[in-house]
Amino acid sequence: MTRTIIDVHVLQSVPPSNLNRDDTGSPKSAFYGGVRRARVSSQAWKRATRQAFSAFLDPRELGVRTRQVPGLLASRIRDADSSLSEETAMNLAVETLSAATGSKFPVPLRKAEKAKKNDLPEPPPESTYLMFLSQRQLDGLAEHALNGAANIKAFFKDKTNKETAKKIADTQHSVDVALFGRMVADSTDLNVDAAAQVAHALSVHAVENESDYFTAVDDMNEDGEDSGAGMIGTVEFNSATLYRYAALDVDRLRDNLGTGVRPDEGGDQPVHRAVDAFLRAFVQSMPTGKANTFANQTLPDAVIVTLRSARPVSFVGAFEEPVVAPLGTGGHLRGACAQLVGYVSDIEKAYGVSGDPSWVLRAGTSTEPLAALGTAVGLEELVHEVGEAVAARLPGRTPENGVPEARTPEARTAPA
Repeated sequence: MTRTIIDVHVLQSVPPSNLNRDDTGSPKSAFYGGVRRARVSSQAWKRATRQAFSAFLDPRELGVRTRQVPGLLASRIRDADSSLSEETAMNLAVETLSAATGSKFPVPLRKAEKAKKNDLPEPPPESTYLMFLSQRQLDGLAEHALNGAANIKAFFKDKTNKETAKKIADTQHSVDVALFGRMVADSTDLNVDAAAQVAHALSVHAVENESDYFTAVDDMNEDGEDSGAGMIGTVEFNSATLYRYAALDVDRLRDNLGTGVRPDEGGDQPVHRAVDAFLRAFVQSMPTGKANTFANQTLPDAVIVTLRSARPVSFVGAFEEPVVAPLGTGGHLRGACAQLVGYVSDIEKAYGVSGDPSWVLRAGTSTEPLAALGTAVGLEELVHEVGEAVAARLPGRTPENGVPEARTPEARTAPA
C-alpha cells in the first residue's frame, strides 16, 4: 500500500549559543561517529514549532497542554453560563474531566500548604500530569457539563453521559495534538499517536563547549569606593552547523484530524493547512534558550523536502563521519553539503527510492551542490508545491492539471 510521508531535512548554521541546556546549564551534546556533537533535543524544537503555529493557524485549530485544565474548563463553563459561581463551575469541570479521562484532580499539596500559611484562598485543583486538549474538546466538554449542571454526579452515573464525555475528549483533535500526539495516563484509549517524528538536531562536526566569563556593573556605584563588578558569572555555549530532521506521516495526520474545524470545507483542507503550518513552523522556528544572551536568530542554509511513498528516511548517516573543514578555510557548511549529496545519491539508489519527488530551498554558494537533489524553490513555492502534491494523493483526489511536479533524481540533471 502506498503511503504519503514527508521527510524534512535542514542544514542550519548557528553562531555562539546555548539553545537547549542540560541540568548543569551546559549546552546538550551527544556522541555520534566517535566524536562529541552539539545537540538540541527533539522536545526543544517541537515546542518551538508548536509555539510558531500561532502565526499560521486559527487559534481554534490549536490545543492547550497544561495541568491547570480544571480552571481552563471552569472558565469556559462560566463564559457559557455567567449565573454559576466559581465554585460550582469548578465542581462541574472536575466531575466532567474525571468522567472524560478517568483522572483525578486534587488540590496540589504544596500550593495548599503555602496558601494556608499565608491565609490565602485554597488554590484550584489540577491534573497530576500535563493534559493536552483541543479548544473544541474544551468547548464540547463545557457544553456537556452544563447539561448535567443540576446534579453532575448523578448525570455521570448514567453510562451514556459518561461515554459522551469520553468521546468528546477523543474527537476533533487540534493540529498540534494530531501532529505531536498525547498521552492520557489514566485512559490509554485516549492516547493519540503522533503523526510527526522529530529527531534530535546534531552538529555535522565535532564540537567543544566554551565558557563565557561575564561581569555586570552596578549602575548606582558612583562614588568609586567599590571598584569591583556588581555581578560575576559564566555561561557555556557552542557554535555549530546542525542537521535537523523531521518526518510527517500524512496518512496518520489525516486520521488524527478527522473532519477538521470547519464542517463545510473539503476533506483535504484540514490536512493541507496542517502540512502548510508544520513546514513553515519547523523550518523557521528556533528554540528560545539563552536567546537574549546570544541573539542566535539564524534561518536554515538549506532545506530538502522529499515526498516518500514507503517509509521515512533520515540522512543523518551522511555525517556519521564528522565534517572536517579544510585547513585555513573555516566553515563546515560546504563540506556538509558535499557529504550530503554523495550520501543521498548512494542511499536512494541502493534502496530503490530514487523516484520520490524532492524540493530544495537553499541560500549561498556553499549550498550549491544541493541543487542536484531536487527542484529549486523558495519557501512559499516549497509550501505550496508540497501541499498540492500531498493533496493530490489524498483519498478522493486525482492529480489535476497545474499540480506542480517535483523533479525526481533521474531528472535532476535537467535544467530547472
